[in-house]
Amino acid sequence: MVLCIVALLPAAVPAAPRCIACHPVHYAERGPCTDCHRGDGRTDRRNIAHRDLIPAAYSWFALPDSAVVRRGADRIEASSCRRCHTWRGEGNGLAANLDDLLAVSAPRKIHDAIRTPAAYMPDFGFEETQIREIVNAILAAGARRGTPAGVEIPVVVHFEDPDDRTDLLFPKACGPCHRILSDAGGGLGSGAIGPNLSGLLTRHYPKTFGGRETWTPERLKKWLKNPRSVKPAASMPPVPLSPEQVEDLAGLMAAPGGRAR
Repeated sequence: MVLCIVALLPAAVPAAPRCIACHPVHYAERGPCTDCHRGDGRTDRRNIAHRDLIPAAYSWFALPDSAVVRRGADRIEASSCRRCHTWRGEGNGLAANLDDLLAVSAPRKIHDAIRTPAAYMPDFGFEETQIREIVNAILAAGARRGTPAGVEIPVVVHFEDPDDRTDLLFPKACGPCHRILSDAGGGLGSGAIGPNLSGLLTRHYPKTFGGRETWTPERLKKWLKNPRSVKPAASMPPVPLSPEQVEDLAGLMAAPGGRAR
């Protein structure tokens, strides 16, 4: 008799998230609210429910095929962010791995870091809407990657006064006009007249040699000898360097040892 009563009992129904008491239901087929927005859907206490909340503007990452994510991804590609960062599993390990940021950083902090670049990060002058799209593309890559199996050792770059790096050629020969984030020397140079040269001799740097080609040590040598032989309107003067000095610069601009993907 007891067995019959138990058999007739209704199955347990999961409680609806408390979020919908205040917010309209949308994309219900995607799963619970917390899959896209984080937070805690089990409580009515606002400060707890909204802890680590991902605002709506940054929650498009959960829809990887959305126009917002696609535009952000296109902008990351066009800006060659992989010259310093790893994104979607590829890039140079000179700066933060963007695939980790979903797990370790709030979207607004990522937004602010792009809007106000750190030292040696190019200032791309993105508009607010563009930054939100980029953040969504970054978070989407992290969601696709899933939780890392282990903790990746962060790359620690020591920024020093370029004038103190007497052992490196870059601050003297290039630093007055350019900056670079390098594996061997950290952040070098103080100029903002010329382009940022981080990752110049890697496949992730923009194809700007001659307007359409990838930079190589041979092309760098040709450029330094006479930039106007490559680009007639170049404002950069020739840089008189020995072959050994050119090799030194090429080594500094090459892919980070063991961390290029």
